[in-house]
Amino acid sequence: MIEKTGVTDPECDRVPGRLFTSAALKNLVSDGTELPDLVLHRGSAAVPEYNNPDLIPGMYPTLFPLGVGGFDIPDRVCPISFANQAKYCLDLTDRSFRYHHSFLFVILNIIQRRTAHLQTHFTVRRSQFESVASKLIAVKSTVLRSVADHLEQEGKYSDLSSEQRSALDLLKHVNTIAARIPGSQAAKIFMRNEIRSYCGFFGLPHIYLTLNPNAAHSPIFQAIFGDETIDLSKRFPILVSARERAIRLAKDPVAGADFFNFCITCIFRYLFGWDYDKQESTPLGGILGKLEAFYGSSE
Repeated sequence: MIEKTGVTDPECDRVPGRLFTSAALKNLVSDGTELPDLVLHRGSAAVPEYNNPDLIPGMYPTLFPLGVGGFDIPDRVCPISFANQAKYCLDLTDRSFRYHHSFLFVILNIIQRRTAHLQTHFTVRRSQFESVASKLIAVKSTVLRSVADHLEQEGKYSDLSSEQRSALDLLKHVNTIAARIPGSQAAKIFMRNEIRSYCGFFGLPHIYLTLNPNAAHSPIFQAIFGDETIDLSKRFPILVSARERAIRLAKDPVAGADFFNFCITCIFRYLFGWDYDKQESTPLGGILGKLEAFYGSSE
């Protein structure tokens, strides 16, 4: 099997360097009569990301060994969004998904890009809508590329052609709105506007506080991670070493996120007396009395 892939000396202790060089040159100038050392199958078109149930199982055959259970299945009896199915996979008892070295990052990247595709839009003044719309339709990708190159080289505005100036002037009249994309600058501005609305409706907040639960030193996180030796009935449970706790936190970021959400929920439910089901304060309230409203965001 190894010889069929072209590898006859994996340790490279019996194959001279000139043999590798000659093999590489032969692969470059092959006339088609001999197969190269390594064949990479490719197609003329990129694999579609949307409405492709075979995408994720094809990318991760070890996580989907039977090739079923992909995302965006059109004939699913109960439709489920991409984000909800990803959350379901990460919350399974089998932690292969959350322990995979790249599954988390790829799925998050796909969700962010889909959010950017579906939630980003342009805004323009009504008086300039007709002129801006015609310019947007007429602008060419080559013109935008030439303008970008000109700006990168710190060229002067006077050196631009009339077509390039028209494309550049669109930036003055068009604003990009991406308030629904987590972590974006527009999302931060959106939250600030919500806080100002809260202040206008409920008045200025009485208390500002920062909650920072530390998962690395918490026995609750060790239990969420799966350590069955932790006895939460004790006041000071015996924990593993600090190095092992740090490794566990780095290995399972999903458990770290679950721990953070669990702590914040418990603080507001049992310490401040907030009923999440009814979205109001409990009849008895908490240590600060009855809460009228609160606003929180994670860094």
